[in-house]
Amino acid sequence: MIDNFDVNKIRNDFPELSRTVHEKPLIYLDNAASTLKCAPVIEALNQHYSNEAANIHRGVHYLSEMGTVKYEATRTSIQKFINAENDYQVIFTKGTTESLNLVASSYGRKFLKAGDQILLSTLEHHSNIVPWQMVAEEVGAKVIEIPVNDLGEIDQAAYKSLLNDKVAIVATNHISNSLGTINPIKDMIKLAHEVGAIYVVDAAQSISHEKIDVQDLDCDFLAFSSHKMFGPTGVGVLYGKEDLLNKMPPYQGGGDMIDVVTFEKTTYNDLPHKFEAGTPHIAGVIALKAAIDYLEEIGLDKIKAWENELLIYATEKLSKIEGLTIIGTSKEKTSVISFTIDGAHPHDIGTLLDRQGIAVRTGHHCTQPLMKRFNIPATTRASFSVYNTKEEVDALVAGIIKTKEFL
Repeated sequence: MIDNFDVNKIRNDFPELSRTVHEKPLIYLDNAASTLKCAPVIEALNQHYSNEAANIHRGVHYLSEMGTVKYEATRTSIQKFINAENDYQVIFTKGTTESLNLVASSYGRKFLKAGDQILLSTLEHHSNIVPWQMVAEEVGAKVIEIPVNDLGEIDQAAYKSLLNDKVAIVATNHISNSLGTINPIKDMIKLAHEVGAIYVVDAAQSISHEKIDVQDLDCDFLAFSSHKMFGPTGVGVLYGKEDLLNKMPPYQGGGDMIDVVTFEKTTYNDLPHKFEAGTPHIAGVIALKAAIDYLEEIGLDKIKAWENELLIYATEKLSKIEGLTIIGTSKEKTSVISFTIDGAHPHDIGTLLDRQGIAVRTGHHCTQPLMKRFNIPATTRASFSVYNTKEEVDALVAGIIKTKEFL
């Protein structure tokens, strides 16, 4: 039993969990796609739009200055949350996808050259594949796949064999969104640096499950999204090492990212503003601090422990269902279970579970190369968060059995 952990108290902080779907209590098991929003986040959004709505950074009036202070407080909060050396190494974006595109576009276009190699694992989300393919095609670099084994783990021997002085970038996720595999990125980063490559970490799935220390990892870039850590949609973060960020050209042009603009020449602002053109999602960034405060109040260690307990419980229960195969059985794994059922299409399974009030995700999960690796078109994915319960796991199991009987 986890000390001082009350899942029912936590559930009360998420208003959506009190609703019904198809006249059934909502059982939300689609957390790898997006988490529900806690009351402090909702309150922070409402407070801004009701009482504090104004643009930031360039205003001298009260509302603008107050918004600027709150907005920048979130940056400082993130700096501490991931242990970045400076707050200006925290860049706000629209999400993990834009953060990865920013690195591929700004760093990749400037520093990649013909013949360079970019290593990506089979586990990657499309947002950590396609941007690299785009820039590789443009500059004449080559994208090379790091294979995974039958457990859904990155093949570390294969990874080591692929590393050479032509490798300029390695980009992998910390945790797989499809399988829940936790990758040994600290060791992988060290190996990449030994051949002179930079390492980009997609932390979208790990940010609310694992304590991340960017200085300890020594990653060059790290990207994550607010909406997968109880925060608003439309807000993301890119962390980068200061020397790399300073060498990179701006990703977009517009207001706030400039120093002086003339028709002859424009000079650019300092970090972090150089990469934050235009009016941002002010309310979303402010509310993200409420999400971080909430995560820290519970404690990432307790969150990880409870989610791991749910994972073990659910794996044991689901493994007993005849015809059900769990895809991805890594030794190191977080609370994501993807599965197939003999003779049943994942979309049919998801639809019938939905009629029972159970929200799961079906499809290829934006990981088509991974589906091809396992020779399947899609899976059904149940992903658990800190507010889920063993009773909900039991309901999922019962729902799958009922669905099997119907099909």
